[in-house]
Amino acid sequence: MSAPVSVAGPSQDAKAPMGGSAPCAAGKRGGLRSRVQRRPVHGVLLLDKPIGLSSNQALQKVKWLLSAEKGGHTGTLDPLATGVLPLCFGAAAKFSQLQFDADKTYQAVARLGVRTSTGDAEGDVIEERPVHDVTAQDLARVAAQFTGAIRQIPPMHSALKKDGKALYEYARAGVQVDRAPRGVTVFKLDITPVDAVSIRITATVSKGTYIRTLAEDIGQALGCGAHLTALRRTATGPFDLAQCITLPALEALDEPARLARLLPPAALLPDHVAIALPDEAAGRFLTGLRRRGLWPDADRVAVYGDRPRALLGTARVVRGELIADRLLSPVELQQMLGMQRP
Repeated sequence: MSAPVSVAGPSQDAKAPMGGSAPCAAGKRGGLRSRVQRRPVHGVLLLDKPIGLSSNQALQKVKWLLSAEKGGHTGTLDPLATGVLPLCFGAAAKFSQLQFDADKTYQAVARLGVRTSTGDAEGDVIEERPVHDVTAQDLARVAAQFTGAIRQIPPMHSALKKDGKALYEYARAGVQVDRAPRGVTVFKLDITPVDAVSIRITATVSKGTYIRTLAEDIGQALGCGAHLTALRRTATGPFDLAQCITLPALEALDEPARLARLLPPAALLPDHVAIALPDEAAGRFLTGLRRRGLWPDADRVAVYGDRPRALLGTARVVRGELIADRLLSPVELQQMLGMQRP
């Protein structure tokens, strides 16, 4: 279900995505809509993505609401899916790969006895089989079978590339291509009955895990096949649904309140060791120069300036050397500090 962050530039259309109304003004010649005035925005917006929108459509809507210049999402949710979708704006996009790599938790409902061409409710039915009595013991056995390190064959309806072309493009053309199984990890898996022909799947998984495929494989293990009818992401990395805002709630806020919903880019670095540098060392670090100090070795470091305290970037420490990985620019730092002022 996951895909790398996509970064979108300014919209070429002044109209709001998904039917929102953009401000407009009549020009001297009349009837001309004004373009949305984009601005630098830096931070993370935790969205509870609604059903029916692609991740990119949701991103474009929020980007318009914030009048943001640049933004990206951190792992694709299909239109059928809802739930936690971190959106990274400005400098935060530099650290969005960490969310792509993060473990994720999903709640899903699967319909037993019916397989579809896409593995979910949007596809055509390709097979129907009777569903015999599925016991709690059957569900426990299958849950144990799919917990831990497993192998998955990626679905044809996915964004994975084959010879430079997305698999879903082949699928839409009616072409099947060979896909190599990939190793993923299911850390926790709970399967419970919903009714005689449906089950609820709650799973915490590693990056690259396809919940559609997991549901199909569970159906096969139960001897009847299955497809997804509902999917909700409840957590990704350190973020969960309790921290998210819906699109209608965000749209109802005024501009300052919308900006107040943004978390700082440092929110993407909760497991990084924090190192603060004094002014001169901070300036040199921002140019990419290595710094020496009495720091223990660490693979993940968040580096801050002292006065004022501001995130400078990420780094690693090797034998007392602080080596920069991703750096904010001086312009980004000035803009972020400006956003913090009342």
